[in-house]
Amino acid sequence: MLKNPRFYYVALLLGAIVVAIDQATKIWALNALNDGRTIDLIGPWLGLKLTFNAGASFSFGDSFTWFFTLFAAVFSIGVPIYMRRVSSPGALMTLGVVWGGAVGNLIDRLFREPGFPNGHVVDFIKYADWFIGNVADIALVGGLAAFVLVDYVLIKRGHKDVDDEEDSDEDLVESEAVEGNDE
Repeated sequence: MLKNPRFYYVALLLGAIVVAIDQATKIWALNALNDGRTIDLIGPWLGLKLTFNAGASFSFGDSFTWFFTLFAAVFSIGVPIYMRRVSSPGALMTLGVVWGGAVGNLIDRLFREPGFPNGHVVDFIKYADWFIGNVADIALVGGLAAFVLVDYVLIKRGHKDVDDEEDSDEDLVESEAVEGNDE
């Protein structure tokens, strides 16, 4: 469990910032790309093209929008609950980013056409001919990758985290105080 709760609130704030950026960029895309054109940014490899996704990644499961909405809602509620059990500030920040991505896409599924709970996610970042995504997708994938790196690779393999170092300093001060009383 995290010994300093301020990291929990910072992680939630980070998630809220992701949601704000995601929704702002989707509003921009709806206004700037509504004519159906594709804007190439880096040749044919990266561009902008507005699409509406009823399914999951790669438009998988288009006829199961309600399922993805339910999953996103449970995930969006479950992540902050799980975050209270995380002891690493670094892992907590990555989960805040993941949570923001999940909430960003959930908002689309709840409030965009064709309506609750079958709304389509606004996608506009075109990666060659592979897929089209959005800022929330980047937060989800990048945040999960960072979580695995921070939590499982760095922390579980013995590297200390900021919270652990603070505990070490507190333990050192306490042990010096106890030793001083023995004299």
